[in-house]
Amino acid sequence: MSKKEQPYTSHLKGVAALLGESFNQTQSTANSPNTVAINLIKLPSSQPRRYFDPKKLEELSCSIKELGILEPLLVRPLPGEEYELVAGERRLRAAQLALLTEVPVVIREMDDLTTSKLQLVENLQREDLNPVEETEGILELVSIELGVTKNEVISILNSSANAKKRNLDLTENVFRQMETIKSVLSTIGKFSAESFRVSRIPLLNLPADVLEVLRSGQLEYTKARAIARVRDEETRKQLLEDAKVLNLSLNEIKRKIQEIESAAQSETPSQTETASIKERVDDTFQRFKKAKVWDDPKKKSKVEKLLAQLEALMKTDSEVK
Repeated sequence: MSKKEQPYTSHLKGVAALLGESFNQTQSTANSPNTVAINLIKLPSSQPRRYFDPKKLEELSCSIKELGILEPLLVRPLPGEEYELVAGERRLRAAQLALLTEVPVVIREMDDLTTSKLQLVENLQREDLNPVEETEGILELVSIELGVTKNEVISILNSSANAKKRNLDLTENVFRQMETIKSVLSTIGKFSAESFRVSRIPLLNLPADVLEVLRSGQLEYTKARAIARVRDEETRKQLLEDAKVLNLSLNEIKRKIQEIESAAQSETPSQTETASIKERVDDTFQRFKKAKVWDDPKKKSKVEKLLAQLEALMKTDSEVK
């Protein structure tokens, strides 16, 4: 059977590498996995909402209707008769769409730390994972391995890169930490420590509202990244909302951004225009001082009115500031 006919099979090669041989043993002894009612399987309470492409999920659901679930879900027992999903969320969601009432599972006792690692590795191997989810997932996995925060992981990567640029030796602690980071990234198989630092860490500097939409799975990464170009916060938030509610395509979003940028350019005078106005004002006042308007009562009256208007304009501008 071709890979195309099996879009729902998972690829947990990294799990055994991270967690040791016990996972392989679990797989090998699960020749006859249990079947449990789908309504007894619960998602982890701490699990963030993630984006699953509706079209791909529907395709997966159709495959499951036709062929069933060839690879069982991995769960751990909860008090009572319920189970917590550890690996296989995409298959679980597709099975629910296919209206299955039971699914095959491998039941394994495991602690919270092991569960977190498995969930992260499985999530990182999703085909529809966007780069921000992937970046945050890798950072979280490394932070668990090192026992530090995600910000500290970034600091370690930057410290190592700076030391390399200056031809300095790493401290023993940073050296050990970098070895762990390299090991985790090698298991995932997509990045070196430096390529991850350079190409992925900067993604976390996207505006907070854009990152929030990505984390909650409400918008695809390509659309959100385009919207992040909009600098005005209120305009950006409105465009994010429109993109979600109206399901705007990427091309529609790009057209709206062009309209926003064009409007902003037409409303805001350029630096050249501003400089030109200031030069005219300076030149006018210089000539005004030398002019003989003071002897003409009519001209003097007009000057007084103009000065009053300028004073009122400057007073209003000062109040606004």
